[in-house]
Amino acid sequence: MDNSSLRAPASGYFSSGMPYNRLGRGSHPLIVFQGLMFENKPQPGLDIFYRFLGQDYTVYSVLRRPGMPPGYSMKDMADDYATMIREEFGGPLDVIGVSTGGSIVQHFAADHPELVRRLVIHSSAYTLSEEAKRLQLEIGHLAQQRQWAQAYTVLFGSVLPHAGIVKYLLKPLLWLGARFMALNPPKDPSDLVVTIEAEDRHDFKTRLAEITAPTLVIAGMRDPFYTPALFRQTAEGIPNARLILYEGMGHPASGKQFARDVLAFLRQE
Repeated sequence: MDNSSLRAPASGYFSSGMPYNRLGRGSHPLIVFQGLMFENKPQPGLDIFYRFLGQDYTVYSVLRRPGMPPGYSMKDMADDYATMIREEFGGPLDVIGVSTGGSIVQHFAADHPELVRRLVIHSSAYTLSEEAKRLQLEIGHLAQQRQWAQAYTVLFGSVLPHAGIVKYLLKPLLWLGARFMALNPPKDPSDLVVTIEAEDRHDFKTRLAEITAPTLVIAGMRDPFYTPALFRQTAEGIPNARLILYEGMGHPASGKQFARDVLAFLRQE
């Protein structure tokens, strides 16, 4: 393994062109296949859910390369991750795929098993729910129209509580946050649209058995993008996979118990 990668700047681009944010000083690298973002570039704050890994690992939150052509698939994106990991780290590594990154990491684990030590599928499943597909396609359509404030509103609204007083308290903040983000919009919506269209086609159910790495599927029972049944079917389809679902938790799963469970899994030999 090339230890020079462990001394890389806190954010930047790998030689393959894939953007990353780095955190932690652990002796072992860990790659997070990040979720859906409006633009494929280094993104401050991507590490918020994984800071608890910083003592054991140097964590790289990695997005897709900019400029993906129309028709690019989840498999194509997974192959890009494989190329980057071979060039920068050698492998095998512990990897986490969160949300859309979890769709990609399934292809990666099945097609490049020699690069995976342990796999965490974080708030993701073998396919999106039908409602999540509709929502993401709506976001993609708004992005193509450069209606960025509306696109951010749809995205942010999907992950906020949908019941109780909290919903009403957060609604003005959602409106303000979406308009603030729209002040500095992406220059080109094409990478977002390509990713959304690729995930709309993603259905890995018949290939789950090809994943041979020790796997943890971990998520919240109230995830707006995946149903508990989809999480269970994903874990059941992967040989010897472990499933952890948290009552009342949304997207993505997080918190102290989440951190303990992920660390316990990754620390197993």
